[in-house]
Amino acid sequence: MSLLETLMTALRGLSGNKLRAALTTLGIIIGVTSVITVLALGNGARAAVEENFRFLGSDNIRITSRNKLDNDELVPAGETLSYEDGLLLTAEVPLIFRVAMSVGGSARVRHERAVLDMGVSGVTAEALDLLAIQGSVQPVDWSGNGLLFGSHLLAKGRFFTPLEVLAGADICVLGHKTATDLFGGDDPLDQSIWVNRSRCTVVGVLTELETTDPSMRLRSRPNEALYLPISTAIGNLFDGEPSVTLTAQVSDEGRMEEAKTQVVDFLRARHEVEQKLDGSYEDDFDLMTRRDVLGAQQESARTFSLLLAAMAVVSLIVGGIGVMNVMLVTVTERTREIGVRLAVGATRSDIVAQFLLEAVVISAIGGLLGIGLGILAIPTAASLNDGIALLAPGSIPIAFAVAVLTGIVFGIYPAIRASRLDPIEALRHD
Repeated sequence: MSLLETLMTALRGLSGNKLRAALTTLGIIIGVTSVITVLALGNGARAAVEENFRFLGSDNIRITSRNKLDNDELVPAGETLSYEDGLLLTAEVPLIFRVAMSVGGSARVRHERAVLDMGVSGVTAEALDLLAIQGSVQPVDWSGNGLLFGSHLLAKGRFFTPLEVLAGADICVLGHKTATDLFGGDDPLDQSIWVNRSRCTVVGVLTELETTDPSMRLRSRPNEALYLPISTAIGNLFDGEPSVTLTAQVSDEGRMEEAKTQVVDFLRARHEVEQKLDGSYEDDFDLMTRRDVLGAQQESARTFSLLLAAMAVVSLIVGGIGVMNVMLVTVTERTREIGVRLAVGATRSDIVAQFLLEAVVISAIGGLLGIGLGILAIPTAASLNDGIALLAPGSIPIAFAVAVLTGIVFGIYPAIRASRLDPIEALRHD
């Protein structure tokens, strides 16, 4: 018997009880839907990790002061990172060729009768380019092709120069809303504002920005910004030396681990971190690279995906057991038919092929319906996962193959059992 004839016989067998076949596919549909959704959630989780830490370039080391709990209060674990640490890092560490620094504080900002209490950022000259590279914000209705540069974020004027940062120049750059709140419709360039008790000159205004993540646009306020040179901000906003965040750029990405070692050795010597008796160090700083963060986060994402995959496998197993049970019932009901086919010359392999194809067809139909339902379910799954779910095209053939494999695995026993029936006893069966 040819494969086509076997397939037609299997389809006729299924059409004899459409309701039973439909109910049998239900377990497979649920399982395949779970597989599609799980793969989409897993891809979304990995993409979210990449997005959340995009600010760390592959050649960057982010260095922050370490804190500890003291009487339920976070306090510095030792000496905090300083502006001088950042300045010396490029001179003392061979593999570091540039260091961006930032510090945040709050201030009262005034221009004539307009007064704002707001957050102020002290930054180095690279800050605007780094903001563009991060990709977390873009100009409103941005339609430019290619890379986004710091110059694209400026509406008028300019940003700080390295010499102005070193000199502690009394200048500032305003966010779009900050400029509107302070000056209304007037041009703020070359105008003076007061930040606390210090006067500074506006040298630039950012264009109106929006976050690249639509789900964050109601919570993020990139236009309420005021940037000062970091040396100016330290003298203006703080009574003492604040904790500074450093982002060090490595000259050779392939020597990242060596660069980290050099940074650690430099900071331990500068902060006088002594080696303990067991050979360890109690550092007062933390280093973070893209590889470190993504490794840990991707491991968490993989664990999450495995848990969801286990649930999908359970659904498929339940669906497969349903297929096997129905096929066993079908074999019992069609015992006489099997006997007739064996009596007129059908081989046992023909019987195996017929019933195995019936199980595979049921699973394949369930797989196709499950794929369709899974694609439709992705938006719902995304809404339960902070809007993060990405369907990879490769997941569709994987899900279909899993459905067919389920039909083969759970259909083989009923098919073999049918082929082993004694023809004479089968013909006597009512």
